[in-house]
Formats: sequence, C-alpha cells, structure tokens
Amino acid sequence: MEVEFTARQVKISKALKTQAEEGLERIARILGRNARASVVFSTLKRLQVAELTIKARMQTIVASGEAEMLDAALRKALNNAEVQARRHRDRRIGSKRLPKEEKVLTAPPVARPKARAAQPDDESAPTTTRKKASARIAVHSFPARKTVVEPHIVTNGEALAMKAMTIEEAVKDAEFRDRDLLIFHDLAGDTFVLHRRRDGQMELVELP
Repeated sequence: MEVEFTARQVKISKALKTQAEEGLERIARILGRNARASVVFSTLKRLQVAELTIKARMQTIVASGEAEMLDAALRKALNNAEVQARRHRDRRIGSKRLPKEEKVLTAPPVARPKARAAQPDDESAPTTTRKKASARIAVHSFPARKTVVEPHIVTNGEALAMKAMTIEEAVKDAEFRDRDLLIFHDLAGDTFVLHRRRDGQMELVELP
C-alpha cells in the first residue's frame, strides 16, 4: 500500500512510521493491495491527533484518533479504520451470497377449438336448430405437496458463538462443527444468523 505522511507542528519518528505502515498493511489485506493511504499528524491544544484516509477501489475510509501521545492516537485511528474495513468486506460478501430471484412458472396456454367455417346462406334449406360449439379446456394437475412434519424443539447452546468472528470465520466454524444454525456477532458488535437452507447453501441474516 502506498502511504503518504504529513506532519503539522509535530515530528514524525521512524518508529511512528513503522507503526503506521504495519497497521495499514493489515487493512490492505482486507481492502486490497491497490489501496492508497494518507496519514496526517497534528496537535490540538494538549492532544495529539492522527487522521487516516484510505482509498480503495470501491471504498473510502476516514478515521481519526486523539490521545496525549502520537503513538496512542495512531493506534486508535488504525483500530477505527480496521473495523470499517472489516464491516465493508462482510457486507460485500453477504450481498454476493444472497439467493437469486426464483423464476416464475407460467401456466401453458389453454387449448381452444378452431373456428368453424362459415356456411353459405340457403333460403331453401329447412330450418334446423343449431347446437352451441363446445370448447375443450386442458386441465393441468400439479403434484401434491409433501406432508409437512411438525417441528420439534431441541435446547442446544452450541448454536450461539461466544466470541466475535467475521463471516468467513463463522462459515468455517459452522462447517467444522457440522451446524445448520449459528448465531454470532462481529468485531463491530453487529449480530448475524447463519443457517443452512434446504438446498444446502448457507444464508446470512443480519439482525437490526
């Protein structure tokens, strides 16, 4: 990741640059190697301020931190930026795994009888009673639905993850423990429900 440093009324030490580059490298693994970042160090009265601006291909992250020391302010800014990057990545992964819209089945057209040929008028012909033409209607029968088995309730605490994890870690954990349902929360505190559908695919539900 390309990093640009700016100092305003403060001095940037080599250790501070190393700390910023290592933290931004972790964020680059989340957003992509093509991301660029700018770090601005300044002072506000008795507080030291570190401001980060990270531009990726589809996301721009702005984070800042304030503390009495520059390294502590930088640490806060990096943590805020990493939380935003993980949240953006999880939302992007969740949107890709949403099921496609089911195709609507259209019923076949109803068969209609062909129109009868017009008969010439003949005044000499005897008057007869005409019968109404009957139309044939194709009746389509659909297969009966399978009998729904009544659900049974089982108390199990393994469906609740105790530690925070990303969506990728939750999917791996559910596969490893062979669970069809997993409730977990990410590093930002958002709660999700991960469950396996009948077709075998995993579906992610974000709780408001």
